[in-house]
Amino acid sequence: MHSAPVFDGIIIGAGHHGLVLGAYLAKAGLRILLVERRLMYGGGLATVEATLPGFYHNSHSINHFHISETPWFRDLALADKVAYITPRYEFGQPHPDGSALVFSRDLEETLASVARFSRRDAETFRDWNRKAEALTRDILLPERFSEPLPQEEREAWLSGSALGRDFLEVTRQEPFALVNRLFEHEWVKLLFLFKVSLFGTWLVDTTGRTSPMGSVIRAFDLQTGYQLCRGGSFNLARGLMERFIEAGGSFANQQHVERIVLEGGRASGVELAGGRTVRASRFVASTVDVHQTFEQMIGREQLPAAFQEKLDRFKYTPWTLFGVHFALQESPRFKAAASDPRLDAALKWNVGAESIADLVSAHEDVKAGRVPRIVQFGSGALSANDPAQAPPGRHTTYAWHVMPLHPDLGGQDPEDFERELTGRIIERFAHYAPNMTRKNILKTYTYTARTYGAELINMRSGDIFMGAFSADQVMYNHFGYRTPLDNLYMAGSACHPGGAISGGAGYISAGLIARDLGIEPWWTPVRVP
Repeated sequence: MHSAPVFDGIIIGAGHHGLVLGAYLAKAGLRILLVERRLMYGGGLATVEATLPGFYHNSHSINHFHISETPWFRDLALADKVAYITPRYEFGQPHPDGSALVFSRDLEETLASVARFSRRDAETFRDWNRKAEALTRDILLPERFSEPLPQEEREAWLSGSALGRDFLEVTRQEPFALVNRLFEHEWVKLLFLFKVSLFGTWLVDTTGRTSPMGSVIRAFDLQTGYQLCRGGSFNLARGLMERFIEAGGSFANQQHVERIVLEGGRASGVELAGGRTVRASRFVASTVDVHQTFEQMIGREQLPAAFQEKLDRFKYTPWTLFGVHFALQESPRFKAAASDPRLDAALKWNVGAESIADLVSAHEDVKAGRVPRIVQFGSGALSANDPAQAPPGRHTTYAWHVMPLHPDLGGQDPEDFERELTGRIIERFAHYAPNMTRKNILKTYTYTARTYGAELINMRSGDIFMGAFSADQVMYNHFGYRTPLDNLYMAGSACHPGGAISGGAGYISAGLIARDLGIEPWWTPVRVP
């Protein structure tokens, strides 16, 4: 950046939304500058050798929902750059009696696993799986990659078909209550609730409340699920960056945006740390959090009063994750695998929560700002499904433990607390998987909100989603792509479809910006109805 060219557009933040947006608009022929504060691009698509050489740990996003089938993965021909693995066994749960429940991509295999605990639950799941597959295919996924319709227009569209009416009926039910009503066996209900809690929410956000998203549908869908990016999550960011550069895009790293330049109420560029200004003739788009964008880069005094109130109402996720990443000699082997060997290969494990009461206790502790009293976490067979994430014959896994944003440590030193909880997690892991001992564990890396909130400053206080998934902030209530300032757009996780790796906000905003600029999209944007 030794010269000062004028770009058509400047995108702030080189996370995956910024990369998707930049790749589309650069291919549309626009001169795009992607500006990133950090040395590395990708945001939550981070893969690091944090323990030992050759052990690749995905410090933020580990499993990606249906990515290889998204419209932007197809449009950008990313299959030529990035490989995805879809494990046969998606969810597994060991039980204290030595049994296990495993959800396969294959319906009959899953039904047989559920039937070991309740034949009635297996038949109920068969019915709901059939319904969920159709709802996901025809409504949930198209809406995920479309600008949300206004509430009345959306309800009119959905009310016009039997499938749409089924979808509306689901959105009017609390997921927690729905699962409890439909199923009878405690452990079956537990794994469904665990699965729902992973789809962008935890119990404190949605399972006890209704939401227009209809996320509970995804608990019953087997064909549309989580995948692994071969070799590590960063490879998705790499593929996107390669497409962006091939299309003529420009990337500037280690450049912190201090200010979005406004001229006559229009965004016309950015001022970088150190005082240098880079101009944009047609638009500026921010993919970072809303308060950094509007309070630090714009200034409240330049915003309408109503928009200031909107900023004040914006809520962040009230929980975060305490992560422990493991370099292992061998992958975890569960005692319960003696009853179902498929458990050891599952992409997602529910470890430590043995009842719905246990799961709810985490919800109550997080609400109260307490460190959860019961050690319970999500984990999964990473290198067992993708050997490229560890040296030959060695393995990786992780433990993600829910935590309040600001846990009450009772005066304990944070580093001492992290060491202590890491030890308790290892002890709990070994209770279910006896080979998870210090002999098998070559090294661990503990990564918490205290660290990643400082590294990725838009994950404010450790909010990995950069905004809560509450009903008043999703779908037609989302923050919005357009802003009160001309030529300034939002294209990050505050916008529909929200946080986590979806690419949705980058994809949708690309179509919206192209239309506003009078550019005919080279792709066919997804639209509903």
